[in-house]
Amino acid sequence: MEKRRLLNLGCGARYHHEWVNMDFYSHSKDVITHNLLKGIPFPDNEFDAVYHSHLLEHFPKNRAEPFTRECLRVLRPGGIIRIAVPDLEGLAKLYLEQLDKALHGDNVAEHKYDWILLELYDQTVRNHSGGEMAEYLKQQYVPNEEFILERCGNVARQIRTAFLEGKSSSHAGVGQSRAITETIASFLHAFSWRGLLARICLGKEYDSLLVGRFRLSGEVHQWMYDRYSLARLLVKCGFARPQVKTAFESDIARWKVYGLDVKDGVVHAPKSLFMEAVKPEPKAAPQTLG
Repeated sequence: MEKRRLLNLGCGARYHHEWVNMDFYSHSKDVITHNLLKGIPFPDNEFDAVYHSHLLEHFPKNRAEPFTRECLRVLRPGGIIRIAVPDLEGLAKLYLEQLDKALHGDNVAEHKYDWILLELYDQTVRNHSGGEMAEYLKQQYVPNEEFILERCGNVARQIRTAFLEGKSSSHAGVGQSRAITETIASFLHAFSWRGLLARICLGKEYDSLLVGRFRLSGEVHQWMYDRYSLARLLVKCGFARPQVKTAFESDIARWKVYGLDVKDGVVHAPKSLFMEAVKPEPKAAPQTLG
């Protein structure tokens, strides 16, 4: 029996040795370094499943369709794509619910409202790694901590734990090691002769340069999706039968074994939108009489 080929894109620190794992940054021999804006470097019909989690929202809206078509291209007919993204529909509903309660004097809802606004906007508008979400989690007392951890899972938990243990953490969404790397790079650039020259030549524009470099680094969100817009994108790109899934269920064989969305019973990003679709089998050529 031919071995199944599985592709995990934008994997970060969540990967499995049975998958081909790929990310813009790699800190493991098991992860291939590649810029996915340049396409997927594999031939047509190569994989039985393609998976990416909290990656698509980092693509500019006009690059989402070409990237999704690349996912279709490298899948074999009958292959499955699985996508996890922040759930715009869920966020919008929760925002309206907490807004209404806060307007009626509910103090608990007021704290939840503050966090939901950060979830909606911070990773889109931030100009430095971690943004206001990380600062919120690094307060001595977080009034709605249980609510945040229930929503954001491991990412929020890691930031909170690092703060409470007295460790440095400025990450909120793309990998702590990436944030550290960017901080070191910015420091070295600022105090290298090139950095000093840039400060002298650019003056006040130097800060704009740093902000621009950060916003092009891949951390910010470029777009958001709900179950309608994500399904529509998949169908437009040639996929069939888009279906909303939970973190625990998948049409990918042996999904629970891989621990990509759920590990040791803990969901990595609990309030995500999970969706799968299939690459259609090619249509048979019409039969003709000889």
